[in-house]
Amino acid sequence: MEGQPEERLCGKCRVGCGLHSYNLRDVCTWHLVKTVIMGQVLSLLICGTAVSCAYLAHSRVETPMLQSFLNYALLLLTYMTILITGKGERNIMQILKTKWWKYLVMGLADVEANYAVVKAYQFTTLTSIQLLDCFVIPVLMLLSWFILKTRYRLLHFVAVVVCLLGVGAMVGADILAERDQGSTSDVVLGDGLVLLSAVLYAVSNTCQEYTVKNLSRIEFLGMMGLFGTVISGIQLAVLETHAVAAIKWDLHIVMLFAVYALCMYALYSFMPVVVKMTSATAVNLSLLTADLFSLFCGFFLFHYTFSALYIVSFVVITVGFVLFNAVPTYTALPEDDPTDPVESSSDRLLEPDGDAPRNETLTAVAAL
Repeated sequence: MEGQPEERLCGKCRVGCGLHSYNLRDVCTWHLVKTVIMGQVLSLLICGTAVSCAYLAHSRVETPMLQSFLNYALLLLTYMTILITGKGERNIMQILKTKWWKYLVMGLADVEANYAVVKAYQFTTLTSIQLLDCFVIPVLMLLSWFILKTRYRLLHFVAVVVCLLGVGAMVGADILAERDQGSTSDVVLGDGLVLLSAVLYAVSNTCQEYTVKNLSRIEFLGMMGLFGTVISGIQLAVLETHAVAAIKWDLHIVMLFAVYALCMYALYSFMPVVVKMTSATAVNLSLLTADLFSLFCGFFLFHYTFSALYIVSFVVITVGFVLFNAVPTYTALPEDDPTDPVESSSDRLLEPDGDAPRNETLTAVAAL
């Protein structure tokens, strides 16, 4: 991470990380501050979707696929319009001709991840969902290591542990407040759905990081809108026809659907910007505070019981997120040409993420 003189915020202190040490003046920059703020904006958008969902559920409206369909349709209308006007390799026909199946898999992973975690609430408890949903972070780090060639330092692993401790404090506060919402009708199935959702989210986020850093944010959002609309539309027709027909439409219900769709649309549009600045792993760490923002809203809207552990959890998660972004990750380079007399592969094993050439052959779905 670059530390321009005008961006430096901290004094001449140093922090150790593995075999390296960093001047805090170089790591505590306005870039880091912007990253923290933008990450919390994403959490607030998720909070908006959670609150609108809670009001819809209170109105006996349970149509997760319809809500997802509205979001994907907005992405389709906005970003596909931009892609259609593109030329050359960015032309929509060329993209579909060469990469359609990759974006289909990515869209399928994203849609089913959303559906699986919502479905899990019918079978298991909120506590289980909050804990198991964190499984997305180690899976995402593993996929980033092997597919995106991201290399982490000791401080990154420490930061992840700190964030997970913050989640533990939040879950502990929920237990003390007896806020164990959800069901226990089939805990094994529910927990399995949460783990499946975490893996699918990790796949989708890995693909997103590769696409926005190497191709185009507009291409990613346009293709996500196209295939997300098709897949969620099919599932909507198959699974929720009767539920949609049973909705008693009025201005209140329409406004709740609009708030949910706009918050999700803003989240999907804004998230690639933050991913490009940092990484998918860092973004998911910042999203751990989303439940806390929802709880803070719940204190006023749904009369939840307050616990000081919620404040502790928010602070701990934020500290972990700052630690993770304070030191840059690295990207492993491909093997050098052995005939190159200038420098060997051992001299160029690792380069910072922002400077690494991306000409290695990527595998699986992320090779978009």
